[in-house]
Amino acid sequence: MTPSRRIHILNPRLANQIAAGEVVERPASVVKELAENAIDAGSQRIEVELENGGARLIRVRDNGSGIAEDDLPLALSRHATSKIESLKDLEGVASLGFRGEALASISSVSRLELVSNTDADPQQGWRVVAEGREMEPRVSPAPHPQGTSVCVRDLFFNTPARRKFLRTEKTEFGHVEETFRRLALSRYDIGWTLRHNQKTLHQLRSVEDAAGRERRIASLLGAKFLDHALHLDIEASGLRLWGWVGLPTHSRAQADHQYFFVNGRVVRDRLVAHAIRQAYRDVLFHGRHPVFVLYLEVDPSVVDVNVHPTKHEVRFRDGRLVHDFLFSSLHRALGEVRPNATAADSPTPEAQQSEATEDETAPRLTGPAWQQQPMALRSSETSDRYPGAERVRQFMAGYRALHPEHEESLLTPQAAAPGTEAAEVAVRERPPQGYLGETTPAQPLPEDDATQAPPLGYAVAQLHGVYILSQTARGLVVVDMHAAHERIVYERMKTQVHGGALDAQPLLVPVSMAASRAEVETAEAERDAFVRLGVELDVAGPETLLVRQVPALLADADVEPLIRDMLGDLERYGRSDRLEARINTLLSTMACHGSVRANRRLTIAEMNALLRDMERTERSGQCNHGRPTWTEMSMRELDKLFLRGQ
Repeated sequence: MTPSRRIHILNPRLANQIAAGEVVERPASVVKELAENAIDAGSQRIEVELENGGARLIRVRDNGSGIAEDDLPLALSRHATSKIESLKDLEGVASLGFRGEALASISSVSRLELVSNTDADPQQGWRVVAEGREMEPRVSPAPHPQGTSVCVRDLFFNTPARRKFLRTEKTEFGHVEETFRRLALSRYDIGWTLRHNQKTLHQLRSVEDAAGRERRIASLLGAKFLDHALHLDIEASGLRLWGWVGLPTHSRAQADHQYFFVNGRVVRDRLVAHAIRQAYRDVLFHGRHPVFVLYLEVDPSVVDVNVHPTKHEVRFRDGRLVHDFLFSSLHRALGEVRPNATAADSPTPEAQQSEATEDETAPRLTGPAWQQQPMALRSSETSDRYPGAERVRQFMAGYRALHPEHEESLLTPQAAAPGTEAAEVAVRERPPQGYLGETTPAQPLPEDDATQAPPLGYAVAQLHGVYILSQTARGLVVVDMHAAHERIVYERMKTQVHGGALDAQPLLVPVSMAASRAEVETAEAERDAFVRLGVELDVAGPETLLVRQVPALLADADVEPLIRDMLGDLERYGRSDRLEARINTLLSTMACHGSVRANRRLTIAEMNALLRDMERTERSGQCNHGRPTWTEMSMRELDKLFLRGQ
């Protein structure tokens, strides 16, 4: 038996090295801590220089307020900071650093040199040196412009066990570059520079306007990110969410292009991740991850950043409010995406002139095919301008003449009162022109109708019984008819099922399930939430719950694990979508089986009806499984295939 030892106080060097185990994981951790100190110092320019992936040298230089001569020895002491003085400051901390452990921890496992100047005179600087030993830091004069430079050499030189866990130079630099990317995205008003082995890799100017922010994002994440992203800016209940979210069709195999900032601090929070994952649930292909750069602004007093040694996690005072705000904002933004063309897409006169020189016979529109807002219908476009009522009657009469016994379905064109949005869309339909197998072919889009064409254009053919070919003002659209119809059916079924109270079915024999006291308390507190979802949950004892009623669609399901998962979500995130997800899974299966199948021959009228339904349906760019439903080739791309104009 090991004899008991007397309690003693750790010596400062060992205490610092233990703290370094939490703060300094690898060179990227050092860069993060030093750069955050530079941001807190009010710097407008921050330069990061590395050698050998940061293992040999890390130098961070800024033009901030600097550190006074008398404060330099304290800067390397544990729990020494200029950022908080009282509990009140801690409760509303707005700075990135505040614990006062970073410099002390870094200096205990490296050879550190810090040079700083608080004066505009470059001859007034001071240097302090610490080399991982238990000794007083040495302070001496050193010329330096206003600001601070921190030089960290030979990381983990005195802790070989830690040093051997470092990876290759390429791997370590990859982590540093990712840290640099997060920092540069957190503060657009700061100029950033990154050098590695005397080579400049990133040199970013400070920017203030939206165009400058987009240029920085394109530089760090690639131009494709912005080409396939939605910009949003939403405020509600004292919260503001702004930034860019990638379209579901632009996803990645790994969760690497995901950046979320709370009051300028990059975080990886479970509550945030859950809310974003929910928003993308119905539209993302399995195994894929969304991309986003999002910024949440909240009152600092309602968020606790002091819950993790590396400050990567935060805790919100009202987690449910934040979760619901994030989910609803993103879910609505993704749902409003339509395959639309708006006035913003129309080419400028200069662009029109330049394109006319290439090919004066090819009508084209510039701009992305996806827009966040639905197509705006101008109220001035009345039935006087469009022969609405008469054309709708002709269209419906021709359709029913071809299909006298056809049941009303999602592919059946619907008549509408003149002047309504549905009527304005309907009048743009082409008259029925018969089956594709008939001798009369579908007529191409008239030249003078090009600018008035709907976003997905007009159908001209069906390919191999699977794809619809449509001529648009921009070029050619190819639609997977089954996938598109599946999404339309699914969205309408969801609206019908979730629009009102869910049909519930009492269980003949209530399901008894053992539960922890925490689960019982959650069930009691969230009784109303369960009732709204069609679930009746009673407390039968201190550790027993009875399920008496479930939604009719789930009458044959194994409800106990579902209820248990819901209780866990409600306790952790304040809300649960598991029941809705299970119902939606059933609806998705039903929609898949109820949609048009491959090799079903459609008429031109039916194909056009499907295109119009797509333009009105939320998330119509993906089927229920996350696969794309349509793609577009512009005239420019088609010309390039055939070397036209070259």
